[in-house]
Amino acid sequence: MASLAKDFFIGLSNNDFLNKSARKFGTRFGAERFVAGTVFDAIIPTIRELNQKQIACTMDHLGEFVTDRQEAEHAKEKIIDMLHQIHNEKLDCHVSIKLTQLGLDIEEAFCIQNVEQILEVAHACDIFVNIDMEKYIHYDRTLKILKLLRKSYLNVGTVIQTYLYDAEKDISDLEDVRLRIVKGAYKEDSAVAYSSKAAIDKNFLVIAKKRLLGKTFTSIATHDHHIINELKKFIEEHQISKDHFEFQMLYGFRVDMQHQLVKEGYKFCTYIPFGEDWFGYFMRRLAERPQNLNLLIKDIFYTEDNKLKKQPIIIGAAALTMLLYLRKRK
Repeated sequence: MASLAKDFFIGLSNNDFLNKSARKFGTRFGAERFVAGTVFDAIIPTIRELNQKQIACTMDHLGEFVTDRQEAEHAKEKIIDMLHQIHNEKLDCHVSIKLTQLGLDIEEAFCIQNVEQILEVAHACDIFVNIDMEKYIHYDRTLKILKLLRKSYLNVGTVIQTYLYDAEKDISDLEDVRLRIVKGAYKEDSAVAYSSKAAIDKNFLVIAKKRLLGKTFTSIATHDHHIINELKKFIEEHQISKDHFEFQMLYGFRVDMQHQLVKEGYKFCTYIPFGEDWFGYFMRRLAERPQNLNLLIKDIFYTEDNKLKKQPIIIGAAALTMLLYLRKRK
């Protein structure tokens, strides 16, 4: 059942029609718990509140798989505006970007030009930029572009997904690059990626420990308390400085644990997604954690006082199809 639900949510996340349709209605289906909002101005108080609790932030202006040049340039300008605001508001915050949002599927040179303009502004503002890793089809191109960018900009890093067989090998070529270590949120072929949780977790620990013993700052991004506890023991045993790494989690997930890690003296960063293109992101979060389905059901069909409500026909039909599919597969 869990595997079927994951496949279904991943399928929804890749549906261009549903992603575009969802933009019209604002965050729905419980997504507001995990997507901070649709515009950056409205999220600044949230960032400031987290900063006051000694929690840093990384901002993701949601959007990917862009195939229109004007849309990619608009996304670039939005990110540049965000960088200026972070700098002017003196926020403890960096940004995460996706190459497909900036034109990778349109033309590689066009994408690189957009990222370079972002990095120029980020360098002037003394802000780090992290290139999120997307589907495996973009993996090699992302690493190639990163290496090209690193010749001129040192304020840029990327993400390594530990469900990929090549992950451990590739971190050897990225020893001097700031990285975020994650498990991975896309559905990949068994020819390139582990599918079992045990194998992915094992690889995560191997890679995280290698990075902790290395010389470059690493973000360890997981909500798994078993992994976190094992890494805490490893850090203590090897007397690794807490300035050498940070733990990282997604906005809205395991908030009590986030605060506890800060209390224990660990650096911590919350990954905050925002923007109108929230649907694909939220579906991938449901794929990772299908038990959040109850949030979706409640938000689709009920008001705050538990009365049935009407929904836009497009999104409502998609949700109903999903529920019937999952029920049939039980």
